[in-house]
Amino acid sequence: MSRGDLLSIHPLELKFPFALRKQISCSLQLSNKTDNYVAFKVKTTNPKKYCVRPNAGVVLPRSTSDVIVTMQAQKEAPPDMNCRDKFLLQSVKVNDGITAKDITSELFNKEAGHVVEECKLKVVYLSPPQPPSPVHEGSEEGSSPRGSVSDNGHVNAAEFSTAAKAFNEQLEAQDLSPETRTHITKLTEEKKSALQQCNKIRHELELLKREGNKSGGGVSFMFVIIIGLLGIFMGYMMKS
Repeated sequence: MSRGDLLSIHPLELKFPFALRKQISCSLQLSNKTDNYVAFKVKTTNPKKYCVRPNAGVVLPRSTSDVIVTMQAQKEAPPDMNCRDKFLLQSVKVNDGITAKDITSELFNKEAGHVVEECKLKVVYLSPPQPPSPVHEGSEEGSSPRGSVSDNGHVNAAEFSTAAKAFNEQLEAQDLSPETRTHITKLTEEKKSALQQCNKIRHELELLKREGNKSGGGVSFMFVIIIGLLGIFMGYMMKS
């Protein structure tokens, strides 16, 4: 904030979150610290690039006025996001009752004996926010627990139980209705039961396979069908 005798200006840096091909605006707040009418005028080193509304006006005694500065859409970013554009805000005490249409350049002419306060403002470009880093599946907040699969293809029911418990605790911390919590808990238990049944079927298939190898008769047609059904069941469970 400036320390002038007439106006307090905030902020002293015009910060624009830079984005290509997009108009960006920021605001200035001018506060009249006196009991007099104060006229102001805003100038810039690059008038074709910025639109200032209003670029001149009057701030009533002990009141505030807002100025909107809009940067036109840019086709390319400056090197290192550095901007050399500058603004100059001039202010001068005027007679009571004066309005914006009465403001002329002569009011801010120091050679005419007017006491003109000046405040220089810098332009700062803010880099666009970086996209969030990817999160592994299952680690998002609110996601349902998933059973892990061991090297031999078995679903680890113990790890699933631990994940389900943590998931239920997370549900309790959230603002959910009792009906919703009951429904989600029921689905979790059904998925846990299905995973356990899947492990049981896989174990029985392994026993059938061992018996087939011992008998030397090869793999039966029924065994192939069971393997196919198990694969479809496992695929559905992992997707859900």
